[in-house]
Formats: sequence, C-alpha cells, structure tokens
Amino acid sequence: MANLFDYLAWRGDLDFIHVPLNPVDFIIFSQIAYLPFDGIVPGPDEKKEISLYHALKTLKEKIQKEKSDTKQFFNFKEDPDFINALVSSNRFRNCGLFGFVNQIDTEKEVQFSAVCITTGEDSCSIIFRGTDTSFIGWKEDFNMAFREIIPSQLEAVRYLEKMAHHVKGSLRLAGHSKGGNLAVYASSFCGKNIQKRITDIYSNDAPGFNIKIVASEGFSLIKNKIHTFIPQSSVVGMMLERGSDYTVIKSSQTGLMQHSLYSWEITYNNLVYAEKITRSSRFVRETIREWLESLDNKQREHFIEAIYNILSSSEAKSIHELEKSWLTSAGRIIKSMGNVNEQTRKIILNTLAELFRSAGRSIDTLFIKKNNE
Repeated sequence: MANLFDYLAWRGDLDFIHVPLNPVDFIIFSQIAYLPFDGIVPGPDEKKEISLYHALKTLKEKIQKEKSDTKQFFNFKEDPDFINALVSSNRFRNCGLFGFVNQIDTEKEVQFSAVCITTGEDSCSIIFRGTDTSFIGWKEDFNMAFREIIPSQLEAVRYLEKMAHHVKGSLRLAGHSKGGNLAVYASSFCGKNIQKRITDIYSNDAPGFNIKIVASEGFSLIKNKIHTFIPQSSVVGMMLERGSDYTVIKSSQTGLMQHSLYSWEITYNNLVYAEKITRSSRFVRETIREWLESLDNKQREHFIEAIYNILSSSEAKSIHELEKSWLTSAGRIIKSMGNVNEQTRKIILNTLAELFRSAGRSIDTLFIKKNNE
C-alpha cells in the first residue's frame, strides 16, 4: 500500500520535463499548501519567488529557533516527515513558490490560504489550502449548509484573477477538502480570458456546492476540466452537490481518516482506483442530504451558530489550543451548555432529532446494493 512518501522516494529524482505533472503531484501540491509559510514565501504583491527547498529550510530553522511543539505549527502529524522527504526530492525541492496568502478573520468568518507553484515549464499551479485547525475555518465550512456563497470562495476568485496577471501560460488549480471546492469555484467565476487558460482543476475529497452554483454558466464551461477524487469511505466529498463525475481512490485508513491525503494509495505515476464508494459512504451521503432537505436555511443557520457558540465558550481559537488545555476547555463548554437558553436548547435537540430520523430512513443503504454505484 504505497503512499505519497513512497512516490517521493520512487520519483523524487525525476524532474517535471522527463516525467510530466500527474494527479499524484497535485496531491503533494495540495499537502504543501497546508504548510505554515507565513513570513517565508513572498506574498501576492511581491514580484519574486523562493524555491521550495529554501522555504522548507527556513521553516525548519524557524521552528527550531522558537522551540515550539510542532503541533502548534502543523495541521497533520505527518507534516515534519513530509518536509524532510520534500527537501530530499530533486523533483520538488526546486519548485518555485510565490503569492502566499493566509487570511483568518473571525468577524467575517473567513479562513483562506493559497500559494502558487511553478515547475520550470510555461505554466503555473495555483493551490488552495483546505480547512486548517482554526474553529473559524470549520465554522465557514459549515456555513455552506445555508449560504450559497462563503467569503473564502469570493477570496479565491480575487486571488486567481490577481495571480493570473502575474504569470504567463496555462493555469492548473488544485486543493484538498475546502481547497478543492475553492479551486472549482474560482475557475467557475473568474474572467473568461483567465478561464480559457485553465487546463485542469484537481478537487481532492472536497465538499460540493449549492445547486445554483453547479447550474451556473461558469461551472458548465469548466466542468470537463475538473478531476474529482474521493476515497472509498468519503464523508466530506459526499456533502452538497458536485455537479461532475468523481473517481474513487483506495486509502490505507478507514472511515473519516480516509480524508487525509497521506492515506491515499498511489502507483508510480497515478492514484490507485477503486470500483465504487463503500456502503457507509452512501449512507452518510443519503443521511446528510435528507437531513439538510428537512431543514430550511434559517434552521440550519441557527443550529450551526448554536454549536459554534458553545465551542467558542472554551476560549480556544483552534483544535490544537483545545487539545492543549482540554480539561479547562471542557469545563467551560459544559458550563456553557448548561447556560444556553430554552430556545437554543430546543433548536439543537430538534435538529439532532431530525438527523437521527434521517439516518433511520437511510439505513437501508448499508445493506442494499445499488447498481449505479
């Protein structure tokens, strides 16, 4: 069961001229976008780039100097090993990085990050980061349940249009989780001249969209350029409407852990495909779809706001902060749950009850084979 680390060992000495970009490279690019390059990689207004090797070297020195727990820097426990593998890879270490942006705004409820990557050819890969460990990042994701458009999608369009003017040649967009959603959205709603330069869009286990988005003219124009990959037990990739076909990938993990790109199985230059999603993934898809259809937008919004406010009572700003002082945070959350007013408590209980009812109505998908899957 080979993964991206094996790919870096197998193909790490082959440049992009002799072995052109393939789906595995965009899996790696999508994981690179999660790395904390703040203050290291030039921003969108700087007309310069830095090699991936020097960016990673500076990042390692920064972490060592601050002597901090690596959990405070990274989103995934595998990231330190990933960095070491990239530094040793001739294929990736010479990639150019520029246009890095990392924006978190609690008031506007937006978490947006992206970076541009060049590989020495006449093209540029624009990579959008998925949801990080910040609570506001997760809150923005959940807002997709009742909002047609979220702030980071609009940021993604602005970013694409700005960076497209800085580079020549073709454009490829990619991202994991919410990052894949942003790649598709930005491609759908950017200017027509930029849209024509886009050759490929890689969406890796990303949530879908409001039905109005997939029915738009812009989406229809780029639909055939989208490469959508989801793991066998996908949960995130089953949410909302995709509007395009998907390819199922094998993963070494189970359940929700399959969402991690580190678990995806690969060959020498491609991903390992599976025939179909699992019954549990179908169950999740049917349950969430029916659940959301049973609620109007106001009900969805009130439920998400209530849950977010309870979590915010911990005073932690991220999952890492919550883990670091979990005992104190748990106490504050429990106290906050006890203090919620009757109306909020009723919203939470009624919404969860509807979720369980939807699960009960979808339970047959766990046992009945469907010929179209």
